[in-house]
Amino acid sequence: MHPVTTASLIEIIFWGVVTFSILVVIHEGGHFLAARAFGIKVHEFMIGLPGPALRVHTKSTAFGVTAVPFGGYVRIAGMEPGPEDELLGPALAAALSQDRIDTTGLSAILGVDTNRASALLFTLSDWGAIAASKDDKVSYEPAMARNEGESDEALLARARSITYRGAPTWKRIVVLAMGVAVNLAAAVLVFTIVLSGWNFYEQSLTLDAVAEGGAAQQAGIQPGDTITAFDGKEVADWYELATGILLHDPGDIVVVEYEHNGKVGSTTVGLGESEDGSAYLGVQSGLREVDLGVWEAFKESFTWVRVVFEAIISLFNPKTFTQVAGNATSVIGISVMAAEEVEAGPLNYAWFIAFLSLTLGIMNVLPIPPLDGGKIVLELVEKVRGRPLDRQVAIGLSLAGALLLFSLISYIMYVDVMRFVVNA
Repeated sequence: MHPVTTASLIEIIFWGVVTFSILVVIHEGGHFLAARAFGIKVHEFMIGLPGPALRVHTKSTAFGVTAVPFGGYVRIAGMEPGPEDELLGPALAAALSQDRIDTTGLSAILGVDTNRASALLFTLSDWGAIAASKDDKVSYEPAMARNEGESDEALLARARSITYRGAPTWKRIVVLAMGVAVNLAAAVLVFTIVLSGWNFYEQSLTLDAVAEGGAAQQAGIQPGDTITAFDGKEVADWYELATGILLHDPGDIVVVEYEHNGKVGSTTVGLGESEDGSAYLGVQSGLREVDLGVWEAFKESFTWVRVVFEAIISLFNPKTFTQVAGNATSVIGISVMAAEEVEAGPLNYAWFIAFLSLTLGIMNVLPIPPLDGGKIVLELVEKVRGRPLDRQVAIGLSLAGALLLFSLISYIMYVDVMRFVVNA
């Protein structure tokens, strides 16, 4: 990496913000489109962290950019965890029976404390059943009307019908899954276009070099040999070979099969140890030029899906964590690389965005709250139980998952600081 100057730092930050904004639009756009397709109310589609923002209001949704334009979110009505308050029906009836109501007034009508009354009004406002008064900042006005002869239960069901909470489980799961689906679709589309439109080079199992004195050389493997199997398993590409090596420890004895001058050979290798303590074969891949048609490129794009999925799963394997985490990167490294890819050209940057979109999508599949995969698991659990999880339980599971993810991200950020700052 080149020394970081003030100008380059500004460029890194700028392209980091642009890159993550693109990823947010892709991922959150999936949630937004699914919710709107099902008639679920979406309050906001924002780029940036929650806070002061510039907003453009449409009939149903506010779009905008916040003061800290990093990341982003879609706020969908009715996504609060936990069971509904049993007083929501009476609260809605009370709110619609008056021109204006506030926390104190609802508290007196229902005979509950002001905290509970405030929570009831907030929920009904989130559902779009009532709206904040334009004349003051503490009261609410009706945003819907009761039909003639309509019961409190039917009125509440109608208010709930345009919320996430009011949708059947399968629709909720589709809303949650669409962020991941759009991430993957965008990545596959870009991969297919790039791979079919331009020739590219990929790592080959035909060796370009063999480390002097390394495990492979000591076993008789030479440059130009093509590795065909490792530890009794055929390898189709360089990634499978590298993954197979990582699953072993230094000193393990393995059998390597290879082709030498058109003849198949086999040798026993005692794996060495690399600088990071992982197993080491001591070989360097060659490169081969690849020219694919559209269908072949489409199929090849799913190879990248598999590679990224296996890499993410490897982060949760103690044997491969250090090696994989050392090659992973955080927001710091992504911002640095984004600036470099932009400088390399639009094709490189498009591929980079697609790779990040793929990574984000697959990461969100993991069954860990608060990721989308974890939320889907909770939806299925609630479906089986026949009732929502307790609010504190749902929040506790999300906090535990967030802590696990934050610990992983913090470690990768530390690696990035050492890589891009300390050792720059």
